[in-house]
Amino acid sequence: MNWDRIEGNWKQLYGKVQERWGKLTHDDLDQIRGKREQLEGKLQELYGLGREQAKKEIDSFCESM
Repeated sequence: MNWDRIEGNWKQLYGKVQERWGKLTHDDLDQIRGKREQLEGKLQELYGLGREQAKKEIDSFCESM
């Protein structure tokens, strides 16, 4: 699934995102609202990932959907 579809279906995928990255709070997910760059930043902040690693994590998530 590409990111455009994930962004468009954010409310439906909300739980899957939180399941994958449990440190994300409901407030975090509400602020992200399907924006990839916002998710990258939160993953970097909460998990101590570098930018490239955060991108890889998100790409892996997209592929699994």
